[in-house]
Amino acid sequence: MVDWRDTGLFSAADLHFARLIARLAAAADEGVALAAALVSRAAAAGDVCLDLNRLAGGNLSENASPLTLPPAEAWLSALAHCPAVGRPGERRPLVLDHRKRLYLHRYWEYEQRLACALRARVRSAPPEIDPAQIRAAIRRHFPEPPPAEGIDWQQVAVAVGLSKRFAVISGGPGTGKTFTVSRLIAVCEELAPERPPRVILAAPTGKAAARLVESLRRAGQGAPQGEVFTLHRLLQPVAGTPLFRHHAANPLAVDLLVVDEASMVDLALMAKLVDALPPEARLILVGDKDQLASVEAGSVLGDICGRGRTPVFSPAMAGRVRELTGQAVPTGEGAGELADCIVELQTGRRFAAGSAIAELSRAVNRGDSQRAIEILARPEAETVAWLEAPAAAGLEPIVSRGYGHHAARGRPAELLEGLERFRILCAHRAGAFGAEGVNRLTERLLSLREKIRFDPRRASPWYAGRPVLITRNDYGLGLFNGDTGITLPDPDGAPQELFVFFPAAGVGVRRFLPYRLPEHETVFAMTVHKSQGSEFDEVLLVLPDRDSPVLTRELIYTALTRARKRLTVSADRALLSAAIRRRIERTSGLQEALWGEE
Repeated sequence: MVDWRDTGLFSAADLHFARLIARLAAAADEGVALAAALVSRAAAAGDVCLDLNRLAGGNLSENASPLTLPPAEAWLSALAHCPAVGRPGERRPLVLDHRKRLYLHRYWEYEQRLACALRARVRSAPPEIDPAQIRAAIRRHFPEPPPAEGIDWQQVAVAVGLSKRFAVISGGPGTGKTFTVSRLIAVCEELAPERPPRVILAAPTGKAAARLVESLRRAGQGAPQGEVFTLHRLLQPVAGTPLFRHHAANPLAVDLLVVDEASMVDLALMAKLVDALPPEARLILVGDKDQLASVEAGSVLGDICGRGRTPVFSPAMAGRVRELTGQAVPTGEGAGELADCIVELQTGRRFAAGSAIAELSRAVNRGDSQRAIEILARPEAETVAWLEAPAAAGLEPIVSRGYGHHAARGRPAELLEGLERFRILCAHRAGAFGAEGVNRLTERLLSLREKIRFDPRRASPWYAGRPVLITRNDYGLGLFNGDTGITLPDPDGAPQELFVFFPAAGVGVRRFLPYRLPEHETVFAMTVHKSQGSEFDEVLLVLPDRDSPVLTRELIYTALTRARKRLTVSADRALLSAAIRRRIERTSGLQEALWGEE
């Protein structure tokens, strides 16, 4: 029998944690060490916990050495009697709850803290409001007549945000999430002219924060309302620790906190953020619940919205919404306090009626792979194209056209703007069809066409025309995860002296010597995960030539919705169909803790 440690299923960190637990517990039962390795592996894959009921007695067969897991009764008994495993509330390295879910203690604690804080916020007495004053303010900020048929969900979202201390505004691309936030803030400020609320706007990455600023500027037709931060800069990390300077004992000075791209926020960060909010502050989460979940553990926005739930309101909340907006929203059984806090915007405005990108996105989101393939295969579609046989040769014409504007010299601002018009997105980082392989392909191709000065034989990665993506925040330099720059010669200096230029806040550019940059990578191509919070006129989505667990409906949907005008998908038919049918299933107890059910 193959030892589970030799199956290749576990990382060095997983095996180290398993040895630590076995040593702390003085456990002779192999099942305890195996469970520790599995829960460590699950956390690295994005799961908050391990569902032993589902796994026990089954097989892990992700490679050539399948692993048979212990039967449920014996496995659970060994864990229950292990001194390193505690019940909920006990301070042990591992926690086994009543549903037979095994947690790393810190993730159990994060989940409990977040669930308790959100329940308290949902149940807290709503802010005092004057219905007549709010009704008049909403009418002023939504002067257009309501749709002849249907519901103006943007007005509903403003009414809910004003009536609650916690609200979620979810919606797909172009449904007006940022516009709705700008109206909500404007109404809040109008209702308190003598003491305008302190508004803070935040996003998980620098790129998403910058896009939020620009979107609010367009929506508000002026400077954005409120200060804009990345979440880490807002909470202020304590160097060398996982702690922040702002927490329950030192809360943020804020009356209204709006968090954009909330689907990207992991469990630990969301728990710490909510801890740092004063009880009387309003919290508004904004995002697309159907997008990819966070890179780290958890799928917080999806759990809060309740996967598979039909959005309905309680009769009392429906009455409040009608009083404030005149909109008649649906009610139904199963609605409750949390349901009354969630609004899903449903009218897309980014794409023209009948847009193939919009139609394809809806089919993918429904899991309708047959319809998605039909849309991709339509020869008359002007905005969507399909390369059914992934191959480097097939990608070259699209890459050449997409980066036809790119150059090794020129005005940095114009070249940076060009980088936002076209981007290649990949499911994986490594491999021939991963971001690294496609970046190398693009470099070779553009070099042959004399668009860049790239020589793969050189030891230095730097060359004129290299685009870079910042992957770690540097608050001293003001460069943040997601920022994109372009490497060019100094316009006023020696042609061999290279600088990396980034957009400046407002207008203009900033420049840095390459060696000063925080962690970064070449970004002709990037992973779909790293594209969240960005939009491009045209997207080329490149899927690998073999199946992978990361190929899911949420990944495909997220990639498609990065494109504004044109989309090309390079993917094998069977692999794409399987990906559209496969959903991300992250294990956690947050949805049950919030909704009272699985």
